[in-house]
Amino acid sequence: MGSTAGQALSYIQGEWIAGNPAIVGPMTHALWLSSVVFDGARAFQGVAPDLDRHCARVVRSAQVMGLAPMLTAGEIEELCWDGIRRFPKEAELYIRPMFYAEEGFVAPDAESTRFVLSVYEAPLPSAAGFTAGLSSRRRPVPDMAPTEAKAACLYPNAGLALKEARERGFDNAIMLDPIGNVAEFATANLFIAKDGVVRTPVHNGTFLNGITRQRVIALLRDDGVAVEEATLSPRDVLEADEVFSTGNYAKVVPVTRVEERTLQPGPLAARARALYWEFAFR
Repeated sequence: MGSTAGQALSYIQGEWIAGNPAIVGPMTHALWLSSVVFDGARAFQGVAPDLDRHCARVVRSAQVMGLAPMLTAGEIEELCWDGIRRFPKEAELYIRPMFYAEEGFVAPDAESTRFVLSVYEAPLPSAAGFTAGLSSRRRPVPDMAPTEAKAACLYPNAGLALKEARERGFDNAIMLDPIGNVAEFATANLFIAKDGVVRTPVHNGTFLNGITRQRVIALLRDDGVAVEEATLSPRDVLEADEVFSTGNYAKVVPVTRVEERTLQPGPLAARARALYWEFAFR
């Protein structure tokens, strides 16, 4: 296959297909009852940090949703690398394995589980920073939604939070948990720094314990930085010296304004980003 620059490739039933092929119909369970899980990984300059962990998580997510994944994490990873190699080495790629159900009524029919893998060009966002406002939308608790899975059905709530934030002039939203503690950004995990200590919301089941989140915590601690997983209030974020995000799509990015308070990208966010890139290219 020749160059696929600017194109998307999807692995469907044993072959790679370019573009955006139609794979569901009006009777497909996933389309009308949202039995979809996915994961997102990144590849750039010949590396794909933590790809194995993203592949393992999509299998776990499928199991949480009552699907029956027919591929192992290792088999998915091999397919991902096959897709990555079909693009130029310098391409910045998003890698999205996905499981969904074809049949079922309300509950998915596990035996109808399907697998699709999409690999496509998606430039890494700028590290210049973004603005964020407090959202009225809240993350659900585990007995209200499949919060242990990276499930498509969780994302409309985040989308509404983003819509609200953008209407208020912000790039992203800070979402709380049901009892009013800070959970995460609408699209990424949240960190703050105060007096030289990095803090991030303790994983309480209302948001995904992100793979990049876990990686950054470990990298900072190994570098001698104090990192605490703690209950954070909105006031903690509003009064922080630094605020930054971690996530697969953009990696580590500083926040330059929270509500009406302007922030400068700080040294701990910069250190976290530098440590992540060092890890990525080991």
